[in-house]
Amino acid sequence: MEIFSIFKQSLSITLFVLSMMLIIEYLNVLSKGIWSRKLQDSPWKQILLGTLLGILPGCLGAYTAVSLYVHNIIGLAALVATMIATSGDEAFFMFSIIPETALIIHVLLFVIAIATGFIVLLFSKKTILYPKKHFDIHNNEPECFCFERKKWIHQLRHISMLRFILVVFLLLTTLAVIVNFSNLLHGLEVLNPGKPPEHDHSEWVGITFLAVLGISFFIILTVSDHFLKEHLVKHIIKKHFLKIFLWTFGTLIALYFLSRYVDLDNIIHNNLFMVLVFAVLIGIIPESGPHLIFVILFAAGSIPMSILLASSIVQDGHGSLPLIAESQKSFIKIKAINMLVGFIIGGLGLLTGF
Repeated sequence: MEIFSIFKQSLSITLFVLSMMLIIEYLNVLSKGIWSRKLQDSPWKQILLGTLLGILPGCLGAYTAVSLYVHNIIGLAALVATMIATSGDEAFFMFSIIPETALIIHVLLFVIAIATGFIVLLFSKKTILYPKKHFDIHNNEPECFCFERKKWIHQLRHISMLRFILVVFLLLTTLAVIVNFSNLLHGLEVLNPGKPPEHDHSEWVGITFLAVLGISFFIILTVSDHFLKEHLVKHIIKKHFLKIFLWTFGTLIALYFLSRYVDLDNIIHNNLFMVLVFAVLIGIIPESGPHLIFVILFAAGSIPMSILLASSIVQDGHGSLPLIAESQKSFIKIKAINMLVGFIIGGLGLLTGF
């Protein structure tokens, strides 16, 4: 039963990421690449956008930033800022039980993310560091269009098999999201069977997912058959679907069995500097569940805010799962930078009594 829940969770994450890729692809073709080039030419806008996406509660902003990164729209510095700013599902938990502290933490994360992004940028040889070129704009091909009213009506009257299959699939997916809000896109129940989250935010996640699916539905209904074949099927689905799904599913399966044999709660009962080390090391795990212990310990008065802040800097919930699938090298770079920042900020906090 748990394996099936992990399968559904992995599929949900994958579908959201692919939907965001479709929206990005659509905007780029619609604007003939102007908006992406403006971001590519402005590192500070990339960092600001990445930070704003990361500061959003949950993992959806981080998924979006990863999609922008693998499409060569934002660079490594911006993605570092995103992953520092995001605290995954812990954000919902913190705002539920320690709202004032959560607000302070997120303001600090915003400032630290911006600062770190610009520091990384100073040491980067170029703005865009992802090695692959993903966009094909097809400016000179008249059959590659996004929305033309007369052609759209004709397409619906003479709907292709591919468009029909995609429409049916999206309708079924939307129905599944509506029916199954409770298990969507979070792993706490999977990693702790029989112990559901104390503060369920699945309704917010479900609404966001429905909005993304709605936009995807509009795109699939209105774009040309050429767009569907070349951009959606050949580029997004064939190149990304299986890889993202298998990496996500495999990682969550490994975490599920790890949680059966390792009691993370007992690891932190040492001195504060050792707890800081554990908080940063556990932050490597691309999952929200293990990090909740630091929120709970802070709420109970057992650890200072500096350790909670360090944990929030390093961990990014599920946000980095799609990045692992796309570029393990980028994942290692970003985690190494965030761990360094977490150690520095957390250590300074402990030394100053923060």
